[in-house]
Amino acid sequence: MTDTDNTDDATTTETIMELIEKAAAVDGIPPVSEHFLRGLADSSFGHHHLLALAGSDGTVTVCDSDAAGHPATLAGVAAIHGNQCEMVVDPAKRRRGIGAALARRARRAGATDFWAHGDLPAAQAAATAWSGTPVRQLLVMEITGEELHTAASAALPPGVLLGSLDNPGVDLDSAAVRSQWLEVNNQAFSWHPEQGGWDAARLEEATATDWFDPAGVLFVWDTTGLDPVLAGFHWTKKHPDGTGEIYVVGLADRYRGTGLGGALISCGLSYLAAETNRVILYVEADNKAAVAAYRRLGFDVCQRHVVYRLG
Repeated sequence: MTDTDNTDDATTTETIMELIEKAAAVDGIPPVSEHFLRGLADSSFGHHHLLALAGSDGTVTVCDSDAAGHPATLAGVAAIHGNQCEMVVDPAKRRRGIGAALARRARRAGATDFWAHGDLPAAQAAATAWSGTPVRQLLVMEITGEELHTAASAALPPGVLLGSLDNPGVDLDSAAVRSQWLEVNNQAFSWHPEQGGWDAARLEEATATDWFDPAGVLFVWDTTGLDPVLAGFHWTKKHPDGTGEIYVVGLADRYRGTGLGGALISCGLSYLAAETNRVILYVEADNKAAVAAYRRLGFDVCQRHVVYRLG
């Protein structure tokens, strides 16, 4: 196993996607995040990619993805963003030290925190071998069937109007709507490492996806004053397999503790339940109040994603 700056010009995003799909089929869970996938084709994400390439002689070389070199078979890939790293190894080439080689190279590039999507036994064993300590846990929760439809039945209080990005329902232009959306997002997620501190460009980037639907971004407006004020938003997502997702829910500071958050969640569930029988969400495990609230609605934990900090 060696490190070099030589790689294969023929190794493409398509080849990497095929490897990711193979791993997902074997493991029963996608090995990387949406952020990783988008960063493969969009350099504006600023990801540093490493490839593990298997040569015809059985050797494996870890390379920067933008170098030029010899033909080889892709055995693994890693993406580094800041101090975080996500990586995946071809299931047919596991237990050969490829993951360890990628991790060593990633650490030299500044990565300290490594994602284990699904926190599978193999990832736990690797984290133990590398003296990894869990520093973050992201839960996936789901609600299905009758519980979903029950949770989707709450009504908004008087003076609160429901709209959407494509039909806000208030007399504001698109720029003003997006400005208020951005302000509420940054209030709601001032503490969050990925969702907080956004500007207009970051919001535009986040909505530039194949699946984005402005009709699925729901707004609740406080109409009791002279001008409508955005109280909160519920950004939903529809997956290709028919699963719905509570993608992001944000409430402005002044409306916390008013009970409006529960009604806002129900509005999104109602929108999704019209076309699906299963809705998921992602929530930080240490956000105990949110986890408890979702459990009361009928959500249960179905997956865990863990970040390990290597010693």
